[in-house]
Amino acid sequence: MKESLADKARAFLFSLLLHGVLIGLIALGLMWTTATRTVVMPGPVIEASLVGPTSAPKPTSRKASARTERPKPTPPPPKVVEEKPKPDSVPPLEPLKQDLIDQQRVAAMAEQKADEARKEQEEKRRREQILLEQEKQEAARQKELEQVRKQLADAEKKKNLEKERLKQLQDKRLADQQQAEKERMDELLEQESRQAQTGGGGQDNDLTARYADAIQAAVTQNWNRPESIPAGLRCTLLIVQIPGGDVISANVTSPCNADPAARLSIEQAVMRAAPLPYRGYEKVFSREITFNFKYDGQG
Repeated sequence: MKESLADKARAFLFSLLLHGVLIGLIALGLMWTTATRTVVMPGPVIEASLVGPTSAPKPTSRKASARTERPKPTPPPPKVVEEKPKPDSVPPLEPLKQDLIDQQRVAAMAEQKADEARKEQEEKRRREQILLEQEKQEAARQKELEQVRKQLADAEKKKNLEKERLKQLQDKRLADQQQAEKERMDELLEQESRQAQTGGGGQDNDLTARYADAIQAAVTQNWNRPESIPAGLRCTLLIVQIPGGDVISANVTSPCNADPAARLSIEQAVMRAAPLPYRGYEKVFSREITFNFKYDGQG
């Protein structure tokens, strides 16, 4: 990890302060151990008495001088006091050693505190670096989540657009189918109208019309009409039969304006109505007939 300029300056100040403390402690120890020493010369102490005019006896009176002078006693010799030689005033080593130990202890404590402060700063920088890395990772994760949300939103929008487009296509197809069925239904009704107008003009057309009415009546009698079917129902039936009127198959084809349930009920009605009318209609009988089933709300 590269140290910044502020960290280097802080370390230099700590070092300078530590050296100043050490120098102050050393100076204080030297002042503490230094004491005023009295210089004493080695050897015995000699005491002496002055002899001279200052120590001459005072003059006496004449009476005293006339008397016989007595001899003066001889003063005793001065005592020589032998003084033991004093040892040199050498400072004891023990206090100096203790001072040095104390100084070293203080220096060690100061160095330990400086080391602890440096370690604390390093730990603080390490925690800050960890927090910074965590913040970067969290920011990157949030950015990825935002991108995923955006992709999901775009996918959902695209899906909704596809659904709407599909619904529009289905509605258009259904409308086209309904329009086609309506046109074919109109054509069928017009054809029925033409048949009704020309049915009395010939025997075959009249027999065909009566044959269609007979099949319509037979199927309607066997039809279990659902209640939901409204009036105006028109469906084309493709019926396959054999002579005698037995039905092989019956399928509702277009045009037909009924729902799937109504279509199925009409097919089942044809199968239940079998055998279909046959006797008397042999001339117009056909194995495959297209039958127009209708319901106008009667029956």
